[in-house]
Amino acid sequence: MSNLYLIGYRGCGKTTVARLLSERLQLPAFDADEYLEQQAGQTIREIFAAEGEAGFRDRESQVVQELTKRDGLIVSWGGGVILRETNRSALKQAGRIVWLRARPETVLMRIEQDPTTGARRPNLTAAGGLEEVRHLLSQREPLYIAAADWTISVDELPPAAIATSIGDWFRNQEGGQP
Repeated sequence: MSNLYLIGYRGCGKTTVARLLSERLQLPAFDADEYLEQQAGQTIREIFAAEGEAGFRDRESQVVQELTKRDGLIVSWGGGVILRETNRSALKQAGRIVWLRARPETVLMRIEQDPTTGARRPNLTAAGGLEEVRHLLSQREPLYIAAADWTISVDELPPAAIATSIGDWFRNQEGGQP
């Protein structure tokens, strides 16, 4: 059985949708960022402060290598996992990839409403805010498009509807399984 991978910018709902999909498809779900933090014993913000973005991306790539060796998982990946070609290739080989696409305004609103984001995750540019989201989305969008087997726009949909659509698509891809 293939793995089901959720990609997209931070705040697009990957973790929430993965948990709903786990219940729906009866498969274990992992949040790759949470998994990385547990292994490191540090938040992403702390890793960035100590090791910089390159150190964080190295750790992220190790998590990719580890989780893509398993079967039958749902994984919500960090927004920048697609930045490295080796990560994109590993994901493509080990699972089906769904891009949860959201407008910059939606992303920023969700980030601002999440009380844990500020404490756990650093800004990735000096600008922060909507300017950062727009800038990084413009850079990452071609990579999300290239990596994704399917895309769902999540701006107007509640998490349960997103999970239903993805679950139906995944079952169809897997020939009716699970």
